[in-house]
Amino acid sequence: MDRHTRKELKTDKFALEIGHTFEYLSTHRTEVLRYGALALAVIVIAGGYYFYTRHQADVREEALAQALKIDDATVGTNVLPTNLNYPTIDEKMKARNKALNDLATKYKGTAEAAYAQIYMAADDADKGDLAAAEKRFREVVDSAPAQYAALARLSLADTLVAEGKQAEAEKILRDAAAKPTATVSKEHATLMLAQLVAKHDPCEARRMLDPMKSDRSALSRAVIQALGETPPCVAK
Repeated sequence: MDRHTRKELKTDKFALEIGHTFEYLSTHRTEVLRYGALALAVIVIAGGYYFYTRHQADVREEALAQALKIDDATVGTNVLPTNLNYPTIDEKMKARNKALNDLATKYKGTAEAAYAQIYMAADDADKGDLAAAEKRFREVVDSAPAQYAALARLSLADTLVAEGKQAEAEKILRDAAAKPTATVSKEHATLMLAQLVAKHDPCEARRMLDPMKSDRSALSRAVIQALGETPPCVAK
């Protein structure tokens, strides 16, 4: 995930634009490691709770906000004394990662912990450490509330594909399509599955995609594009 995108998570402009999240997700599959975190940010902001739960959420959200502020910290000398500053980039990243790790550990099972884990998983993927990214995504899938786990499941599937574990990725996407959530619909999971299956079974991929192409939505446009990229079905 690039730094510009990370900063957008904290802006009002991004919060307004997130209404188009589904269209974005459907047409930008290669950025799946990124959009899991983006969608989670919106859900965290939009969530409503009773007073006690709201108070607890405020505490967690403040901890998350403080961790994310480190991304904007300056590095080096000759800076304003009011700026959050670290002597080196290594120390800055060490502080940011510690803050996110502490949040993920202390509040495991919450939306904010899931956000922190996905944020760090994106870092792992950026660095090419797919094994670490896979581990973090699995932790979110296993412990987070259903809507967050569903988003992490998609990122986990793409991570597995990058690791050459296509069969396992397909199973995860089939499960996602069979058990849709508010954040990951059956159609969205099916689209991702079809794009993956198309590599070795274009006939099955087309059977998945054809019923969805007539829906007049952002999804149908993504489906039509996927069909155009799918090899023709040749009878055996």
